[in-house]
Amino acid sequence: MDNTKYYVLKKKAVPEVLLKVVETKRLLATRRGMTIQEAAEQAGISRSSFYKYKDDIFPFHENEKGQNVTMVIQMEDRPGLMAELLHKVAGYDANILTIHQSIPINGVATLTLSVEVLPTTGNLSDMVDELEEQDGIQYLKIVGRE
Repeated sequence: MDNTKYYVLKKKAVPEVLLKVVETKRLLATRRGMTIQEAAEQAGISRSSFYKYKDDIFPFHENEKGQNVTMVIQMEDRPGLMAELLHKVAGYDANILTIHQSIPINGVATLTLSVEVLPTTGNLSDMVDELEEQDGIQYLKIVGRE
């Protein structure tokens, strides 16, 4: 079984609904005051389709300087685990912008981590995979890219 979590596709291979999600996100980012409903309608999709896929598709700009990636990570409350994660991020030469960790509940903390992708940053997909595979990590999701 192939455990690949990320793929690079040519635009012609991407289902139309996903391309419209990207267009909706672009409209929201470039037109101040536009609602999600208005942007989705203009792009030609339903608001529910937008919400269903909004966290799963992003334009491919992985190594563009200034690209920011925000991840939400649920992790065990274990001494040194966050330091291990940050060391892995540093190993890929991604610039850490913000770190916010919640107070652990039932032994699990939520970490929001924003990093800037630099021209020297290694493969972002490999970094995310390595973070996900770290012992003590229960969940990782990319929630935004700018």
